Amino acid sequence: MSVIKIKPEKIAFDIDGVVADTMEAFLNIAREEFGINHIRKEQITTYWLEECLPISEDIIKAIIERILTDPFGIGLSPMKGAVDVLTRLSTRAPLRFVTARPVKRPIMEWLDDTLKEVPSSSIQVIATGKHEIKVEILKELGIHYFVEDHMETCRAICSQGLKAIVFDHPWNQGPAPFIRVKNWQELEDLLDL
Repeated sequence: MSVIKIKPEKIAFDIDGVVADTMEAFLNIAREEFGINHIRKEQITTYWLEECLPISEDIIKAIIERILTDPFGIGLSPMKGAVDVLTRLSTRAPLRFVTARPVKRPIMEWLDDTLKEVPSSSIQVIATGKHEIKVEILKELGIHYFVEDHMETCRAICSQGLKAIVFDHPWNQGPAPFIRVKNWQELEDLLDL
């Protein structure tokens, strides 16, 4: 079996659920700010939280708003291994992130701080505000591989001839024709570093 080796300039990354441990942040805010102690990451079985969690939609929206606007205040952490792999990757090509977040500045500042050894000039963040726009952005950038945790976006990417790499989580299970990685070590094994 041949192992793919992705050229560093041909890959881009989603941020939430791939680089940033957003769901852990969600659970922490639910506990610390709303006193909700009865939910676990394993209960998040769909990307749309209101469909799988016994929490009011207003609270879910409030927590998401905090995550989007205040990554430092909520103590947003990177996924284990992300900083090391991205730092190594940045020595070969600029890092490119395409996110459905509606505002770029807070997460760009977080990435700059989190990836301390990577020059800001080597980090590009495109905030689309919508999942549906990611495919056209990736095509414009000449990206062939995209690491994502949202299955619908993975399907859209593949329908346009690009390759999706699913970052494994409870909310993106089920059969799919995509490469699946469980962690950043498995992702690094796919890269031509």
